[in-house]
Amino acid sequence: MAVWSLFRYCNSDGSSKDWAVITNADGSISTRWGKTASRLPSINTRTGIRQLDIERQKQAKGYVIVGEVEIDDDGNIRLPRTVPITPTSSIPLQAVAVDKLYWHVDCRAGHVTLLDMGIALRRWQVDLEAWSQAYGLAASNWSGWQRLMDASLGEDAFDLSGQIHREHEVLPWLWLMALKQAAFPGVSVGIATESGRDVSADLKAEADVLALFETDIEVLRPLAESLGLLKPRLDLALAMADQTDHWF
Repeated sequence: MAVWSLFRYCNSDGSSKDWAVITNADGSISTRWGKTASRLPSINTRTGIRQLDIERQKQAKGYVIVGEVEIDDDGNIRLPRTVPITPTSSIPLQAVAVDKLYWHVDCRAGHVTLLDMGIALRRWQVDLEAWSQAYGLAASNWSGWQRLMDASLGEDAFDLSGQIHREHEVLPWLWLMALKQAAFPGVSVGIATESGRDVSADLKAEADVLALFETDIEVLRPLAESLGLLKPRLDLALAMADQTDHWF
């Protein structure tokens, strides 16, 4: 059995698909792909491309490295320590800190939904910029801002993907989280860590991602509430102040 590099793409509905690559003895590149399972049936071999280049292409689309696996000629996968792989369970890996995020937006929505999405994206961006200025933060140089805004102004379906690094700061992640939470019909938003774990729209469950950007829930709370990512806290003192005092 040959040793392949295995990558995974996690869909927003919890399903996933795998892609594996190997450099053969003659310099050609073979790839296998299919739904996450114990076998990758599809295979293709070509020349004139480096394994590193094709891996980068996949990572730009949101695939994340899982690790090295052994695959036989029929596409059957044998994982390290012979741990079985199933569509509903991830390959157990040593826990590592989140270093970057991979995102993917697949839009097959109609014109009306595109307009609504574009309006929401611009409104959220205003909130993000106001918060950033209030804290004296530098503007993020993340390229996804303009790419997604431009796509939302069109009338055609689109498929965008990329990465969010520590230096991009927390705002791009929150922007995409708001889009994911909004759940516009026909718009699929996927965010994943390097280990292939799908990042949820629940901020309280994403401590490792918050750690990536060196922040926490309480710092982000006002902004997260305005984006619909957290429910507003009830101010009991303010609520009681509106009540008429009937004590004698």
